[in-house]
Amino acid sequence: MQNFLIVLACVIIGIALRSCRTLILRKLGALTFLIASFLTFWLAFGSITAGLLGAALWFLLPWFDLLTRIRFMRLPIENRLKLRTPPSEDHFPNASRLINEIEKAEFDHVTDSGWDWGGMQQYFRFFWNPEAKAIAAVCLCEHDQVAFAFVTISARAPDGRTVHTTNYPFSPTLKHTPEVHWDHLPCERNCFESIYTDHQRHLSKLKIPSQELLMPDPEEVLHQVEGEMKRQIDHNLECGLIKMTGDGHFQYSTKGLFFLWIQSVKDMIRLC
Repeated sequence: MQNFLIVLACVIIGIALRSCRTLILRKLGALTFLIASFLTFWLAFGSITAGLLGAALWFLLPWFDLLTRIRFMRLPIENRLKLRTPPSEDHFPNASRLINEIEKAEFDHVTDSGWDWGGMQQYFRFFWNPEAKAIAAVCLCEHDQVAFAFVTISARAPDGRTVHTTNYPFSPTLKHTPEVHWDHLPCERNCFESIYTDHQRHLSKLKIPSQELLMPDPEEVLHQVEGEMKRQIDHNLECGLIKMTGDGHFQYSTKGLFFLWIQSVKDMIRLC
């Protein structure tokens, strides 16, 4: 009974900490759950090794989805953006604010489009600013009952490099090509002004002067997004993370599943 009460106390403390608004306290709550798992297996089997294995089970949870859904998923090699009307802003209250902030920053609306990517509906609203030589996009994502919005700012260097700055909340599910540089900001960074400031800082780190950026063509935005996705797919085929299925689609290889697992563990640690 004493051992049970010790574990129960850890679980209750963990639930209390996870209910806090402070990030560090929520992370302590996640750590407390790991401690509770360690204690459960340690006290049950009398072995520290068993306790460590019990705590490690949390990091094996992504494999359930990887082996039951992702392994059988087929994704198109040629995925085309289609003109679409974004869903009601009532579903994305944060998106409306982001759009207003982008417009206040003197970015002009270009077009609305979207595609289906692995069962997730993605809607894009593109903007451009000729003075900043940048493209901004608000992406609205819907998957099952989950919906969220994020911002991406893009620019192109004269040497062929493409620079993206985004507050997309998850790790990428495919490796990026060498000529594309991504700066993934914390998802809490959801003010367009601060995202744009980080984008300029990103350009400075890459030693790309703002005045040397190529002028974006708003008429070619969709083609550039599609082309970048196609090059990324080709790059991951070469890396062995994905493989062709012979019907115009691809699926993740065993190496790709381990890559996704590592990305999932990163998200668990970062977002817990």
